[in-house]
Amino acid sequence: MTALDVLVSASGMLRLERRPGGVAVVVFDAPGESVNTLRESFADEFSAFLDELAKDASVRGVVLASGKKDNFIAGADIGMLESVEVAEVGTGLSTLGQRAVEKIASFRVPVVAAIAGSCLGGGLEIALAAQGRVAADDGRTKLGLPEVQLGILPGMGGTQRLPRLVGLEAALDLLLTGKQIDGRRALRMKLVDDLVPAAIVVDVAARHALALAAKAESGERGGAGAFLRHLLDAGELRELAVAENPLGRMVVFDQAKRRLREKTQGNYPAPERILEVVRAGLERGTRAGLAEEARAFGELVVSAESRALRHVFSAQQAAKKDSGTQSAVTARRVERVGVLGSGLMGAGVAAVSVWQAGHFARLKDVKPSSLTAGLAMVEKILGARVERRQMSVREKAEIQNRLTVTTDYVGFANVDVVIEAVFEDLGLKQTMLADVEALGSNQTIFASNTSSLPIAKIAEKAKHPERVLGMHYFSPVDKMPLLEVIVTPKTADWVTATAVALGKAQGKTVIVVGDGPGFYTTRILGPYLNEAAFALLEGHAIENVDRALVLRGFPVGPLALLDEIGIDVGNKVSHTLEEAFGKRMRAPREFARLVELGRLGRKVKKGFYDYQETHKGKRPVDASVYDDLRVTPRITEPSTEVAERCLLLMVNEALHCLGEGILRSERDGDIGAIFGLGFPPFLGGPFHYARALGAANLLARLQAFEKKYGERFRPAPLLFERASATGKD
Repeated sequence: MTALDVLVSASGMLRLERRPGGVAVVVFDAPGESVNTLRESFADEFSAFLDELAKDASVRGVVLASGKKDNFIAGADIGMLESVEVAEVGTGLSTLGQRAVEKIASFRVPVVAAIAGSCLGGGLEIALAAQGRVAADDGRTKLGLPEVQLGILPGMGGTQRLPRLVGLEAALDLLLTGKQIDGRRALRMKLVDDLVPAAIVVDVAARHALALAAKAESGERGGAGAFLRHLLDAGELRELAVAENPLGRMVVFDQAKRRLREKTQGNYPAPERILEVVRAGLERGTRAGLAEEARAFGELVVSAESRALRHVFSAQQAAKKDSGTQSAVTARRVERVGVLGSGLMGAGVAAVSVWQAGHFARLKDVKPSSLTAGLAMVEKILGARVERRQMSVREKAEIQNRLTVTTDYVGFANVDVVIEAVFEDLGLKQTMLADVEALGSNQTIFASNTSSLPIAKIAEKAKHPERVLGMHYFSPVDKMPLLEVIVTPKTADWVTATAVALGKAQGKTVIVVGDGPGFYTTRILGPYLNEAAFALLEGHAIENVDRALVLRGFPVGPLALLDEIGIDVGNKVSHTLEEAFGKRMRAPREFARLVELGRLGRKVKKGFYDYQETHKGKRPVDASVYDDLRVTPRITEPSTEVAERCLLLMVNEALHCLGEGILRSERDGDIGAIFGLGFPPFLGGPFHYARALGAANLLARLQAFEKKYGERFRPAPLLFERASATGKD
């Protein structure tokens, strides 16, 4: 047969390019898109394309490459999954994908993937089916199977091919976490065969394909059995023994399942299904494993947990494109950031400014010793990245050189944004704002990191209130993903847009909320913590209150969280919220006694838990707190009702915030609760959860608690409106 001169797929996503020596380069290049994603038509289109290519006798090797600059294939189009309403349809999609990808594995000549940029999800599954993989050695190359983070599993053979390529334990690490790894780590774990400069990745892949073809044409066979074992190192032999030994497999899977249960509390079905599917393939063969993979994919994609997690993902992606304002203004360029206060929060803000954003930062504190401590904290944050090989020692030094310190305002006249991160004292914050305005700059933005004080009060004496807003970070700043930007009616749109852009540069997911006591996140956290305190005073043991909420999906219990925040801080914030919102926000008066007794939480090693000792990695309860509260614990099991009370109060307060205009959208409310407060992602955020429950059902549950426990459970006006509207439909 003569060579095919032109071959383009129906949608134009696939095209053929010729290379010398009989190499056919199949280029993925979705028309009009910046990123390659797999859509519903992909399986049929790709199969047809390969069938045509297989007819060309001149082809000796195939390279799979991308026409995009920064990605190979970034995975499946999430929108495709939203149309799947029954499990059988999802299973069918998976089966079609498996068959299409199998054509790579069984193609008549060697196929090599040339990976540059993101190679995720279905993109990596395509690469796994190839006989070889060459990756670009730059920071844009990321490989991973993140499906578990969407509540599903890889559906095109990834659960079967990955363990056979990199070993069971390494495969489970990627499959169960959804983590993305760079090219160097992929090479170390033998996920890719070679790592080369991006400019020549296709050239090297073509040579690799021809080399494999020459071996096949000469009749050379790869060794097996004892010869293969002779070539393997000790680690690979151990992996092979695990894969082939039923007892070894059982130990690995049992340990993995136990660790999963400890982390997920059974709230996330996808990781356990991944274990089952991988195990099926290793014990019963690839064909059985693929069948189980397709079945599990279909069942998971229609699960409530996956729908919630996909909602969170879509909301986060939309937030990345949000400038924070409806106007057409653009963010102003930020090069220099000033930070007031070098404590835990201030040092953290300085660290992400110089590290993530790449800006110059000037850190101010009144005491040299405090600045020394702040620099030590930045050193610790960056040093941890060096230890994990996320940056080099040289890169760390370059980042630290962008940070300077001072005990006065020298250098602050030239900064673009000043972020105040001192303790919650209105007078102090107003004084700092006046000091910054006195420097004379007509462009500098002043942002307060307050967690509860209204921005309008901080700015009430300002000369330029239009340049004042809140930038509420969460501790520890280098790890917590959320930034809550708070705007007043006087805040200029360009100021909002600039603060949002700065937050994104610092690596944050950003929401913009209206001004008011507690803003959004602190406000919905207040009743959640208060209800845990009421449960404690009712006789629920501390560890059982916390355990109930951990079982419900929160990362830590509310009383353990209060220890971290500081019982004194919580007490002060509760007074602020009660003054603004009345009895709905009233905290138990008994907790003021803990502050009077100096029981402030972890920072003084005296709170609800004992910080002097641990038991198997867990801190025991400090039983003396019961005497201080004059309460006797008598309920000795975690209570699902306590968990529901705390959870529903958070949801109800979120509805208050939306109805009052504190929130711009439900999307921001869901993102803020999940990324700022640890609201269970599998529930999708307060608003997604409220929709899943239904307005009438949620209203009835809150009213039942109101009758039993009082007016703090009175439903938000917006909920009455929604329940009424639902009843009319």
